[in-house]
Amino acid sequence: MTKDMTKGNPVKLIVAFFIPLMLGSLFQQFYSMVDAIVVGKFVGVNALAGVGATGSLNFLIIGFTNGICSGFAIMFGQSFGAKDFSLMRRYIANAIYLAAAVAVVLTPLTVILSRPILRMMNTPDEIINDACIYIQIIFAGLSVTMMYNAGSAILRALGDSRTPLYVLFLSSALNIVLDLVFVIAFRMGVAGVGIATVIAQAVSGIVCFIYMFKKYPVLKFVKQEWYVDIGHMKRLLSVGLPMALQFSITAVGSIIMQIAVNGLGAASVAAMTAANKIHLIFSCTLETVGIAMATYCSQNMGARKYKRIRQGITSANILACGIAVFDCAILTLFGRYLALLFLDSSETAIMAEAQMYLNVTSLAYPLLAILFVLRNSIQGMGYGLLPMMAGLCELIGRIIVAFGLVGKYGFFGATLASPVAWIAADLLLVGVYYYIRQHVLVKYERAKVAGA
Repeated sequence: MTKDMTKGNPVKLIVAFFIPLMLGSLFQQFYSMVDAIVVGKFVGVNALAGVGATGSLNFLIIGFTNGICSGFAIMFGQSFGAKDFSLMRRYIANAIYLAAAVAVVLTPLTVILSRPILRMMNTPDEIINDACIYIQIIFAGLSVTMMYNAGSAILRALGDSRTPLYVLFLSSALNIVLDLVFVIAFRMGVAGVGIATVIAQAVSGIVCFIYMFKKYPVLKFVKQEWYVDIGHMKRLLSVGLPMALQFSITAVGSIIMQIAVNGLGAASVAAMTAANKIHLIFSCTLETVGIAMATYCSQNMGARKYKRIRQGITSANILACGIAVFDCAILTLFGRYLALLFLDSSETAIMAEAQMYLNVTSLAYPLLAILFVLRNSIQGMGYGLLPMMAGLCELIGRIIVAFGLVGKYGFFGATLASPVAWIAADLLLVGVYYYIRQHVLVKYERAKVAGA
């Protein structure tokens, strides 16, 4: 069912929306996590490193598609909050056309350029073939990735965080079964896990669209609402492109770090892969607080309820920082044991590096919590360019670490990349939010009261 987040207790609304979203994100992480477990256990360390070496390149492209769909959802949410459902449907129709165009353009480009980019990233020779096979299969399925991202973005804008969760339960189970069948039974190696992921995402996207068009009365289109509207497309792109570029800019920083880690050898790549898979599972709990705030702020901005936006952001920061402290404690105490999901217990040196990465990174999780909340809240209010600048700050931070610390301190230097990037982004986001709070939210709120 749809959820109107412009009425009721902000804390209860955010938590109720966040919990299914968090569970859904955790299950979404199972796609890559199960891939890594199956590859690491049944194919080998080099295959695991090969899949891991594609992580930043994967994030560059998949992050772009996810970002542009999330940006489109801001316009859906604002029109939903304003109760202009016809406008919302016209935005959705034009967003579907734009998403299809992006998939048509990106799919052949990414498949063709994958190997040259991996070469440019200094990917070790012993893992580049596995890396190329895996990432080309993932990129060949960009259209189904876009379909799922668009469907889940529409549902989130309507305040529905439960349906994507149920869909991901189904697709995650399918992904696990197909991984085991393709890799163990059919001995397809990294190609098997890539194909399993694409099939599972295709199922997710198809189910999302069938469900929402059948179940939601506000998505009952009339013929005129399906017409192409250049004005709507421009507005969608004005919000979607900055968000997409923000993801891609962050990914460029990750690629630079991946190049630096690749230079340390396959063992360090494997350690970074295992640790990063664990990190993504825990950090996604923080990210989903931010995603919830994008919906919350977009609906309340559309309804012109500015005080509720300020109250929600404060509550979300407290919630996210509490989760960050809990995650840090778990990773510090049990990170080494979690690494056994991906690595054999005999790989003691690799496990030690993985634990080092988790220790350093998790200590900075409160910084990441604030980053997610403020960035998504600012985007939800319709300011897409400013969060993109925070992505540039992250990029600069990672470049400084890659060129200044990895060569000097080795793998330990690489573990500092994320904390430094988060500090750089937070410095900008805190200032931006304070300005918006004082000069937009408070100002509009006073003007609204004066005109009442």
